Amino acid sequence: MPVGFPSLSTRRLPPISCSLLISGSRDKKSYFTRHSRGSKAEEYRGRSLKKESGAAQAACEQWLQYANWEASQNEFGRSRWVCERALDVDPRNIQLWLGYAELELEFWNVQNARNLLDKAVTLLPRVDQLWYRYVYVEELLENAPGARQVFERWMQWEPDDKAWEAYIKMEERYGEMDRASAIYERWATIRPEPRVASAV
Repeated sequence: MPVGFPSLSTRRLPPISCSLLISGSRDKKSYFTRHSRGSKAEEYRGRSLKKESGAAQAACEQWLQYANWEASQNEFGRSRWVCERALDVDPRNIQLWLGYAELELEFWNVQNARNLLDKAVTLLPRVDQLWYRYVYVEELLENAPGARQVFERWMQWEPDDKAWEAYIKMEERYGEMDRASAIYERWATIRPEPRVASAV
């Protein structure tokens, strides 16, 4: 924390004396001006967090651009090294995982993309975007059992309703109505009461 900004969690205003309460508004104003620097600290903290997130996003894009360039030169080993290095630096960056998987798919390294997405959902099981991409890859390869296996792993985390609906729709696409019915039953067990949208 920068010098000069008090900690917001521990900072307390000194007690106001009776004479200060009785005195004019100018004294009160100067009292609160002297002791209310929290807003400045909060503003500074917000600016620094925005800068950090912007810098992280820019770094992610640079890593992926570098990896794409190496892959375009048929240097797949170097391209993977760049992506792995980026993930070592920021392993929870969703865009890095997705960009890396997309890069592997673009050059038809399907098994590498599968392995990568498997690692991603293991590390970040609450990120639906990674699961959707994993299922998409399996369906792209017309591997219905593989997509079903991914969905089953995902459902163990009891995701939101859209994930259950996606699983049911996949089974319907393959004509597996009994499986779809069983998924509906499991979904109803996990969500015994319907969710009602709050009135705005």
